[in-house]
Amino acid sequence: MDRRLAAVLAADMVGYSRLMESDEQGTLARLRTHRIELIDPSISRHRGTIIKTTGDGMLVEFASAQDAVACAVEVQTRMCRRNMDVPEDRRIRFRIGVNLGDIIFEDDDIFGSGVNVAARLEQAAGVGEILISSAVHEQVCRRMELQFEDMGNLELKNISQPVQAFRVALDMPAPPVAQGETAGGGDTRVVKPTIAVLPFANMSGDPDQEFFVDGLTEDLLTELSRRHELFVISRNSSFVYKGQAVNVREVAEKLGAQYIVEGSVRKAGNRLRVTVQLIDSHNDAHVWAEKYDRDLDDIFAIQDEITSSVVATLPGRIEASQQEELSRKKPSNLAAYECVLAAKVLHHRSAREDNAEAQKLIDRAIELDPDYAHAHAWRGCIRGQAWAYGWCDDPEKMLEKCVESVTKAAALDDNDADVHRLMAAVEIIRNNLGRARYHQERALSLNPNYDLVVVQMGELLTWSGQPEEGAEWIEKAMRLNPHHPARFWSHLGKAHFCGRHYEQAIEDFHRLPMLDESQHAFVAACHGWLGNETEARRHADAIRAANPDFKAEDLLAAMHYGRAEDLQHFRQGLEKAGLT
Repeated sequence: MDRRLAAVLAADMVGYSRLMESDEQGTLARLRTHRIELIDPSISRHRGTIIKTTGDGMLVEFASAQDAVACAVEVQTRMCRRNMDVPEDRRIRFRIGVNLGDIIFEDDDIFGSGVNVAARLEQAAGVGEILISSAVHEQVCRRMELQFEDMGNLELKNISQPVQAFRVALDMPAPPVAQGETAGGGDTRVVKPTIAVLPFANMSGDPDQEFFVDGLTEDLLTELSRRHELFVISRNSSFVYKGQAVNVREVAEKLGAQYIVEGSVRKAGNRLRVTVQLIDSHNDAHVWAEKYDRDLDDIFAIQDEITSSVVATLPGRIEASQQEELSRKKPSNLAAYECVLAAKVLHHRSAREDNAEAQKLIDRAIELDPDYAHAHAWRGCIRGQAWAYGWCDDPEKMLEKCVESVTKAAALDDNDADVHRLMAAVEIIRNNLGRARYHQERALSLNPNYDLVVVQMGELLTWSGQPEEGAEWIEKAMRLNPHHPARFWSHLGKAHFCGRHYEQAIEDFHRLPMLDESQHAFVAACHGWLGNETEARRHADAIRAANPDFKAEDLLAAMHYGRAEDLQHFRQGLEKAGLT
C-alpha cells in the first residue's frame, strides 16, 4: 500500500444510458473518437495517469493540481466546440470534479476520501462544468489565468463534512451566428447560414388539419437540423409566432436568422395544397418557392413526401444564394465556412485551374478552424477530384492525401453525413465495396434526404451488380432535388448500361451539356452493343481526338465493378465500338 498527496480528476459522461439506447453503435464510435483525438492526448500532455475507466467515465491521477485543472479545462472547452455541429440530443458532454488529497495507491487502483470527494464533486457539477475543491483552488488560483465562482460549502453524498467548492469559469466558444453578422475583429469561427422555419398557416378553416400543419413544420425542422452546413433555429423559438401575422424581417432579426421558411396548407375536398417559400431576410428576396398538390389518400405519406422534397431542395437554394454573396466579397475576408463554400463552387466547375484554387481555399478554411470536420471532408473530396482527373503530378500521393483528409473528418465528427458519404467514396476507389456499403448506409441513416448521399447509393449498387435497384436510387435523388447536378445523368446512364438498357443509357448521357472521355466511352459501348457502327465510331473518334494515347485497359482499370461479368460486358462493348 502506497499513500501520497495527489490530484484526482473524476469525469462522467452525461446521459450515457439515453444515448446508448437511442444509438449504441454511433455513441460508442463518437466516444472512442473523442478519447483518441482529444481526451487521452490531453491527459498525456498534462502528465496524467488513467487509473480506471467505466463505460461512461474515468478516474485520472495527476502529479499536480495545476495539471489536473488544465486538462479538465482543455477537455471541456474543446468538447463544447466539437458539439456545436451536433444535434442537441446526440451531444456527448461531461461533468468533471477535481480534488487534491491524501490518496491510497494499491493494485493499480486508488482509494481514500480524496478520491471520494473528487467523485462527489463531479456528480454535483453541471453539464459541461468543472467543480474543484478548496484545496485545488488554493494551488491554482494565483498560478492560472482562470476565474472561479465560490459555490460555498456543499453537502456531498457520503462525505461527513461539507466541502467548499469552486466552479471554474470556462471561456466557451460562442454559438454560431447568422450569416452576415459581425463576429468581432479577426474572428474565424464557422459562420453558417442560419434558418428559421415558421409554423405553417392552416388556410383550410378546418381545425382538424392543425395536427398535419404542425407535424409538417416540426418534420421540416428535424430534417433540416441533420444538415451540418446549416444552423437551424429551435422549434421553441419559431413556434412563438404560431397563428400570428408577422413581418419577416423583424422576425428574422429577433431570431438571428438570415433565411426564413414559411408556408401554408389548404384543404379543398379530397385535395391538399401545400405552399413553401424561402426568403432571404437581408433583402426580402424570395430565393425559392414551390407548391405541392396531392390527393388526401394518406395524409402522413404526403407529409413525408413534402418534407423529403423540401429538405433536399432548400440547402442547395441557400448555397446558391450564398454563392451570389461570395461573388461580391474578397477571398481574403472569408471565414472558414465561406472558404468551404467558395471551394465547393470551384470544385463543381470540374476544371483543373478551379480545382487548384479550390484546394487553396479549403486549406485556408482548415487553417482558420483546424477542427472543422466539414472542411476536412471537402478537402478530401477536392483532392479526390484532382486524383480522379489526373490533375496532379503524383496520383498516389494525392490519393493518400485524399484518404488522410476524409479520415481526419471522420475522427472529428462521426455524425456528418458528408463525412460518411466521402468515406464510402474512398472505399469504392479502393474497390472495397463491402466497407463502402457500411459508410453509405451510415450516411443514409444520418440524412436520408440528402441527394448526394442518395445518388451515391445508386452508384454503389450499380458497381455491386444491382443496376436496376441502383437506377431507382439515382432517380429518387433526381426527384428529391429537381436542381440536381448534371452528373446525375451520367450516373443513371452507367446504371442503365450495366442493366443492358442501352437506348435508355444513350438518352441519359445525351442529357449532359458535354461528354468527357469516360462518358463518350460508355455511349460508344452502348452503340457497339446495339450494332450502330457509325455512331459508335463517331464517339470513339471523339475520344481519340481528345486523347491520342487513349487505351481501353486504362479506362477499365478505373472501373469499380464487383462482378467480373460486368467489367467484361463493358470491355466487349468498347471492343465492338473499335476501342481497344
